[in-house]
Amino acid sequence: MIQISDLTLLRGTKVLLDKASATIYPGHKVGLIGANGCGKSSLFALLRGELHQDAGECQLPKQWQIVSVAQETPASNRSAVDYVIDGDLGYRRLEQQLAIAEQNHDGEQIALLHGQLEHAGAYDMESRAATILAGLGFSHDKMQSPVTDFSGGWRMRLNLAQALLCHSDLLLLDEPTNHLDLDAVIWLERWLARYTGTLVLISHDKSFLDSTVDEIVSVEQQQLVSYTGNYAAFEKQRAERLRLQDLEYQKQQAKVAHLESFINRFKAKASKAKQAQSRIKQLEKMEDLLPAHADSQFSFEFFQPPKLPNPLVKMEQVRVGYGEQVIIDSLHLNLVPGSRIGLLGRNGAGKSTLIKLLANEKTPMSGDYMTSAGLRIGYFAQHQLEFLRPDDSAIDHLYRLDKKATEQSLRDYLGGFGFHGEQALGKVAPMSGGEKARLVLALLVYQKPNLLLLDEPTNHLDLDMRHALNLALQSFEGAMVIVSHDRFLLSSVCDDFYLVDAGRVEPFSGDLDDYRDWLLNDAKNSKINAQNDASSAEQGAAPKLDRKHQKRLEAEFRQSTGPLRKQIESSEKHMQRLTQSLAKIDAELADPEIYTEQNKSKMKQLLVDQGKVKSELEEIEMQWLDAQEQLETKQQEFEQQHAFE
Repeated sequence: MIQISDLTLLRGTKVLLDKASATIYPGHKVGLIGANGCGKSSLFALLRGELHQDAGECQLPKQWQIVSVAQETPASNRSAVDYVIDGDLGYRRLEQQLAIAEQNHDGEQIALLHGQLEHAGAYDMESRAATILAGLGFSHDKMQSPVTDFSGGWRMRLNLAQALLCHSDLLLLDEPTNHLDLDAVIWLERWLARYTGTLVLISHDKSFLDSTVDEIVSVEQQQLVSYTGNYAAFEKQRAERLRLQDLEYQKQQAKVAHLESFINRFKAKASKAKQAQSRIKQLEKMEDLLPAHADSQFSFEFFQPPKLPNPLVKMEQVRVGYGEQVIIDSLHLNLVPGSRIGLLGRNGAGKSTLIKLLANEKTPMSGDYMTSAGLRIGYFAQHQLEFLRPDDSAIDHLYRLDKKATEQSLRDYLGGFGFHGEQALGKVAPMSGGEKARLVLALLVYQKPNLLLLDEPTNHLDLDMRHALNLALQSFEGAMVIVSHDRFLLSSVCDDFYLVDAGRVEPFSGDLDDYRDWLLNDAKNSKINAQNDASSAEQGAAPKLDRKHQKRLEAEFRQSTGPLRKQIESSEKHMQRLTQSLAKIDAELADPEIYTEQNKSKMKQLLVDQGKVKSELEEIEMQWLDAQEQLETKQQEFEQQHAFE
C-alpha cells in the first residue's frame, strides 16, 4: 500500500503540503482532487521518485511497477502501434536479447527467452496495442502512420496508450481525458473498470471520476483528506459538513434562489422527454451541492448582450468541408436566443468543423448561410490560448478591449476568474494551462456575446472553476453550442443534443446514457456488418439443411453457450438486487431527518454503502455487457456458418 505520513512538500517558498497523511490500499481506485497549483502533480512526481519530500515519509512497495503517461512525445518515424509497444521497455529488451541469442545459436537461452516473452504477453502484444489505439479513436490506417504525422493532442493519446498497454501495479493518470472526445472517454472508463492494479487519478471531470474511482483524496488547506465513495459521494459529504458548520452558507442563498427560479421556469416549459428530465435532475443536484463550493474563489456571470436578434443564425442545405472533401452535408440549423445545443458524435465526425463554421473560421461550400445584424460571437477553443500575448498581463488584455475602463473595475472583474492582487499584473508567459483558459474565458465574457461557441471549454479547468462556469451558463440569455467530454456540463447546461454522424447533423432524441448505448450498439453493428460483408460471397449458394440436422445443431449451440447464458441470467438477477438496494439507500438519503446531528453517523454509513453498491453495480453491468456481446458474436458466427434457410 501507499503510506503517506506527516508529508511536507514545498515548491520554492510555497508550501504545497504541510504534515499531510493518507493511506491508499492495493487495488483501490482513487481520485486525487484539489485546486490548480495545490500540489497534485508534485505528489505524482514524488510517487514516481522524481521528487523528494521536504519532511515526512512516503512509502510504497519497492517491487511495485509504477506507470504514468509521458508528457513529451519525441518526433519519430516509428508507426503509432510500434511506438505504443515501445513503451513496454521490458518486452523490447527481451526482444533484443532474443535476437542476440538467435545470432549466437544459443538454444538454451532462446528457450528461456521465449518463456519470458510468453509471460510478458508477447504473443498478443500487437493485438492489445491495436485494441487500445482503436478505443482511443485511431483508425486501422492511422495505427500504421508515423508518429510525426500526428498533432500534439493525438500524440498525447499515443502516450496514454503506452501507459495502458504496460503492466503496472500503480497507474498514475493526470487529466487523461483532456485530449479525448466523449466516445474515447467512455471507452477509457470501461478499460479502467477492468484494471486490477492501484489507480490514482487526477481529473476535473465529475462524471469520469464518478465512473472510475471508489475513493477521493482531496487536497484541502495543505492537507490530504480522504473520502469514501466516488466524486458524487464526496460532494454530498463535504456539502453536509459545511452545512452543519454553517460555513459561508448564507452567501449561497442568492445562488440557490436563482437556480430554483431557473429550475421552475424550465419545468414549466419542459416536456416529459428523457433529456428534459435528465436536465432537471442535474440542475436540482447543482442546487443541493452549492455549499460544497462555498469557499470557491471563482464567481462570475455573463453580461446582458446589447442585442438579441431572432434568429441569430439560419442555415439551409449547407455543405462544409476541407478542399474537395465534404465533412457535413445538407445542414439545417436555426439558432435563436435560448438555444442550448450539445454536439455529440465520434472523433472526426465534424463537431469541431461545425463550430468553426459558426465561428466564421470556415466558409460553407454551398447552401444558404444567414446571420443577423448584431450577432456577437464568443468562441472558446484550445488553440485560442496560443493567441494570448506572453509578455502582457491579464489586465493588459482587458485594457485592449475597453480602454475607458478603470484599473480597479478591471481588477474586480478579473477577481471573479481567480486573478487576485498581483496575479492580475503578472505576465501571461509563466501561467499554467488552467490560468490561460480562465483568462480566455474572462476575455470572452467581457465582450458580451449573444452566441457562445464552446469547444472543450473545461480542459485545464479545476472543479471549482467548472462549477462557476456551469452556474454562469445557466443565466446566459443568448444561444450556445457546446462540444465537450464533460458529461456533467453537457447534461446540466444543454436543452437539446444534436448527433454529428455520417456527414449529417440531426437532433438526438435521448440523454447521454442513450448516447453511450448508441456508441456501443453502433460499434457492435459495424463489426457484424463487416463480418456479413466478408462472408456474403461464400454464403451465396449455401445448401439447405434438413430440419432434424438443424435442430441438432441448434441444441449443440445452446449447450455450448449455456455457461454464458447462465452468467447473463445470474448478472441480471444480481443487478436487480443491487438496484433495489440502491433505491432503498437513495430513499433514506432523501429523508431530511438523515442530515440532523443525531443521525450524522448513520448518514455517513449510508453514503459509504451507496458508493459500494454503485461500484458493484457498475462492475456487474460491465460483466453482463461483456457476456451479452460474447453471446451475440457467437450467435452471429453460428448463423453465418450454417446459413439456415
